[in-house]
Amino acid sequence: MNATNVLQKRYAAALMPNYGLPPVALVRGDGCRVWDADGREYLDLFAGIAVSALGHAHPALISAVSTQVAALAHTSNLFLHEPGIDLAERILALLGGPGGAGPADARIFFANSGAEANEAAIKLVRRHWQKQHLSQARPVFVAAENGFHGRTMGALALTGKASIREPFAPFGIDVRFVPYGDVDALRAAAGPDCAALFVEPCQGEAGVIPPPPGYLSAAREACDRSGALLVVDEIQSGVGRTGHWFAHQGEGVTPDVLTLAKGLGGGLPIGACVGFGPYGSVLGKGDHGSTFGANPVACAAALAVLTTIEADGLLASAAAAGQQLHDGIAALGHPLLAGARGQGLWLAAMLAEPAAADVEAAARRAGFLVNAVQPDAIRLAPPLIISAGQATAFLDALPGILDDAVTAREKS
Repeated sequence: MNATNVLQKRYAAALMPNYGLPPVALVRGDGCRVWDADGREYLDLFAGIAVSALGHAHPALISAVSTQVAALAHTSNLFLHEPGIDLAERILALLGGPGGAGPADARIFFANSGAEANEAAIKLVRRHWQKQHLSQARPVFVAAENGFHGRTMGALALTGKASIREPFAPFGIDVRFVPYGDVDALRAAAGPDCAALFVEPCQGEAGVIPPPPGYLSAAREACDRSGALLVVDEIQSGVGRTGHWFAHQGEGVTPDVLTLAKGLGGGLPIGACVGFGPYGSVLGKGDHGSTFGANPVACAAALAVLTTIEADGLLASAAAAGQQLHDGIAALGHPLLAGARGQGLWLAAMLAEPAAADVEAAARRAGFLVNAVQPDAIRLAPPLIISAGQATAFLDALPGILDDAVTAREKS
């Protein structure tokens, strides 16, 4: 029995089975590479679900976290600390670019995850309409079919994937689902009874599915017409993944509420709910809270991520590496491939048949970690530091990976 098998046996005996049994036991990483318990090396093209923006063991992250934990690891929100203030100011400054409201016109609540950021957004919306004495007249939230906003009860109510939502119904939120990308359906759903529209700039868990051009603008216009709040979920797309600091900036659209997480902490748990304009002050004292939200160590890590992305030009790098991967996949011409989609380093290799699990396993055998996000789609969300040479290595190996996947399917 090898080291991975030993760890798998211990895992199965001690942890709940909701994740199944992971096939790899990772023990260390360096940049875009990781190693398992048996010493096998992999190129990480998944980054822990688009989280490890700077890859693994990045010196800036190590320094920031080590320095902060040596000074002050936790305070709760009964006391303030400078890293949290610095981080909030930095995010607001970045939102002051194209499509942003500017640092003087927004406020932030820090949470620990994307689901918690969306929970804060739900409460913000509810509190806004309560203060307007219209909560009963605005009972409906609108979200997209196949969208994903999290697995806590409020966020799950907005998640448009019936297989993971319906077993946990009923919910305390009335949600109207519309087909993603259908502008007419969006306009019809966001009527006078709509409190808020929750939308992803591109549907990540559905298979990195971009909307038609102008969809975010149409969502903004629909909300402006009805008075509903526009909540943009950038938990996966934010913090440079698409080649922009935030994907909505590339569309020239300003949301009323923005949610962030994943890549923001570079591997440490942090989420953020940003309220623009008057929505930044909706939640008053006692309306919401989080014991670990704005933890000084997580805030220090997030500051290191943002500083490094800017200093190292990783927005342009992500756009270039993403284009290289997109074009390389699209040009391959393998019978199992149906094309590529996505933006920046948030991509999907589309498959001609539901063979994603076989492709993921074949890639792992070849030394690459990818994600079978849907039966016919492989998600690529590597660290923003991925090099052109590493992207080329994957593209060179991809035909053999696909051949191996086909052979495995034929044998099964």
